[in-house]
Amino acid sequence: MLLPTIRHLTERQYQLFFLFQSTITQHTPDGLARLIDTDVADAAGAVAATLETASRGVIYEHAAQSLPGQKLARELTATLADIKQHGARVFDHEAAVTLRAIEQGARHAGGEATSYLDLIRRLLEVNAAAAEKSAPPTPTLILP
Repeated sequence: MLLPTIRHLTERQYQLFFLFQSTITQHTPDGLARLIDTDVADAAGAVAATLETASRGVIYEHAAQSLPGQKLARELTATLADIKQHGARVFDHEAAVTLRAIEQGARHAGGEATSYLDLIRRLLEVNAAAAEKSAPPTPTLILP
């Protein structure tokens, strides 16, 4: 289900994809609201549209339609700014292509309202478990 939306990404865009997905899965909406696939699609689409508009020389911030989507869009924008601030050379075009892939995946997940989010959470859990297995064991000696 995920492969058709990300098969055209470059290695750097795959890295951005997983960084953005980490932000999405860690996002907690305000109050009793819950994040659903359409919120993810709206947020990713809004940030991508903002980056694409800026590349044409026009400063305009596109907004997601839902309140959870707007908050998530701000977090995605902050994640991109944080990546750039720490010295990574990321072009807005790369980020926009990656966000469009996320948008397409979330829009076409089908099934339940959180099918895409559930898939990404499972994928990130598998990657985290694999990283833990490959990490060297930490010493268990306790010193006074």
